[in-house]
Amino acid sequence: MSDAIWFNFLMAAIPAGMPLLLGTLGEILTEKSGNLNLGVEGMMYMGAILGFLAGFYTDSAVLALGAAFLGGALGALIYTFLTVTLKANQNVTGLTLTIFGTGLASLIGENLLAGGAASASFSESLKASFDRIPIPGLADIPYLGPLLFDNNIFVYLGVGIAICMGIYLNHTRRGLNLRAIGENPGAADAAGIHVTLYKYVHILLGGGICGLGGGYVCFVTCKGLWVQNCVGGLGWIAVALVIFASWSPYRSIFGSLVFGALSILQFYKPAFLRNVSAPVFSMLPFLVTAIVLVVTSVRMSRERVQPKGCGINYDREER
Repeated sequence: MSDAIWFNFLMAAIPAGMPLLLGTLGEILTEKSGNLNLGVEGMMYMGAILGFLAGFYTDSAVLALGAAFLGGALGALIYTFLTVTLKANQNVTGLTLTIFGTGLASLIGENLLAGGAASASFSESLKASFDRIPIPGLADIPYLGPLLFDNNIFVYLGVGIAICMGIYLNHTRRGLNLRAIGENPGAADAAGIHVTLYKYVHILLGGGICGLGGGYVCFVTCKGLWVQNCVGGLGWIAVALVIFASWSPYRSIFGSLVFGALSILQFYKPAFLRNVSAPVFSMLPFLVTAIVLVVTSVRMSRERVQPKGCGINYDREER
């Protein structure tokens, strides 16, 4: 590929990886609290449909973003109540949440498209709100400017959340408390940390961030149109990216860029791959995900492992 094509490829890969970055960040925050939530796909769907409804009926970008966050947080609230309060199995609850969120989005989407309507879409002014927003001065820097400082609001939001989350988890007292809960909730409880409150707050925040990932798919990828089954497995890739990133918000930025590049590779394939059919490229992110899971599991170091308390319900009466 020529230099121009490589540059255009990188410019497209960065926004393409944003729904994965947001889903990964949401799951990292959840797992740091000691809970494994396999319902990322469902929360992304809930964020997508509720965000779309808010934008469709209010024509407000702020309300659309807020509703997408609340949609994901609502799914996380269901999960948190069942697993933290009622001590339900986390794996089963997460899988059920995926089925629930996907079905809810499909049901509401069918009603939107009922009555012979070919499509439901944002207004042109609302679509424009999610176009590229160049940062004055910085966007004019050769090469680097268009890549980093001329993107849509979700790119700035995703990278900002990743950086803030990294600082929060590693350099603040509450972040260190959260990590302690994820490793050993009994010891954290004995030290006076309110385990249940921490879990509720951070799992809900994680779900809201996943919901923003679903909102991205609807608002940007689908260009403000409601498309049934729009998330299309991105939530499962995000769960795998948590392992690829070794539970680090910083490394998740790189991981999302890699998988974003894989998802658009079919549009920039070099000449020697011209005869390869499109379905092969569509399955490529999922194939690489499986390979990454195997390789990462084999080469996992002690410093880069899942929190020890993750997936195990904590009962204060049993400590």
